[in-house]
Amino acid sequence: MRRKNYFTFVVALVLCLALLVGCSGQAEKPTDTSGSAAPVDTDGGKSDVTEPSAPVDTDGGKSADTAPIKLGGIGPLTGGAAVYGIAAANGAKIAVDEINALGGMQFELKFEDDEHDAEKSVNAYNALKDWGMQILVGTVTTTPGIAVTTESFSDRIFTLTPSASSPAVIEGKDNVFQMCFTDPNQGIASAQYIQEKQLGTKVAIIYNNADAYSTGIYEKFASEAKAKNLEVVSTTTFTDDTANDFSVQLTEAQKAGADLIFLPIYYQPASLILAQAKAMDYKPAFFGVDGMDGILTMENFDTALAEGVMLLTPFAADATDERTVAFVKKYDELYKEVPNQFAADGYDVVYAIYEALKDKDVKAEMSPSDLCDLLIEAFTSESFVFNGLTGENMTWAKSGEVAKAPKGMVIENGVYVGMD
Repeated sequence: MRRKNYFTFVVALVLCLALLVGCSGQAEKPTDTSGSAAPVDTDGGKSDVTEPSAPVDTDGGKSADTAPIKLGGIGPLTGGAAVYGIAAANGAKIAVDEINALGGMQFELKFEDDEHDAEKSVNAYNALKDWGMQILVGTVTTTPGIAVTTESFSDRIFTLTPSASSPAVIEGKDNVFQMCFTDPNQGIASAQYIQEKQLGTKVAIIYNNADAYSTGIYEKFASEAKAKNLEVVSTTTFTDDTANDFSVQLTEAQKAGADLIFLPIYYQPASLILAQAKAMDYKPAFFGVDGMDGILTMENFDTALAEGVMLLTPFAADATDERTVAFVKKYDELYKEVPNQFAADGYDVVYAIYEALKDKDVKAEMSPSDLCDLLIEAFTSESFVFNGLTGENMTWAKSGEVAKAPKGMVIENGVYVGMD
């Protein structure tokens, strides 16, 4: 009986060992760690989520998983202002992908479409809050930005906008900062540039009196032009509802003898002004601001109409520095076009946030308000200086306004060329 029990025990032991060997030999399921930035869907109009890239493994083993900090973005991915939003989103996605590939701190970006509409922008903001947004990259345009930053200020979510340039976006909100020039600065710098470069002797202005962006630039341009003895011979306006026929404005400028027309407006109405001026055989010089950027990629626009158009912008795609060359090359590979200023702004926004946080004790589970406090402290520190695509040695005032130098550009043979 004892020998039988012993035999039974041995058989059972062998069977258990066999089972253990079989279990240890099963292959592990592969884990998908890929996540390079995907282009914005410019046809379907749906927003994308950029998943974080897998950290670079420098030790030969697998890097530990790092939870990402969630960046929310808001801008027009469809509609008339989509050129701006798509470019900013694409630039931001490239930056997220590059940063995530470095290892260490990781970002996740979700970019929502607001169609350049304030109400839709607030809805997009609330959707991002529900997603778990910790930092806001946006908004891209001014009117939605004024509405959204009121919300982000109340919620204590740090906000760095690539291109919402009105002072009202940042006014009274210690957590809201701009990567772009403010509208007053654009107006002042434009008047100074035209006067110093002697680009025109008699200036006409056409602006949108229903738009905060356009009005803000116009007001400072007009006062600075007077201070600089720059003769303004005609000032006419339009609204969004009348932005299809500019014959009255152009006729008045022509009769006043204007040899330069200043256009502190977006590229859509500017494209019609250029076409209608040609139809009148009126050939003044045209000078715009950053809202003009995007006209060369406007669908069905004859780029020959923009030949010789000048504008101030913080980004020159034809610059030869290593950073710009690499960005332009990567952007062209991904999106098959030359990046505009808004793409560079979006890229710089993400990198500025990264630079401000990388030496801090940051954890992905930190609350938006704690991250907000860290970022406010960093951006307003005298020691924080940021070098990006859109400017060297950038600093920020406590008001949220950025300090950097503009660059003069002229369109030649369908591309932007530096004037300085």
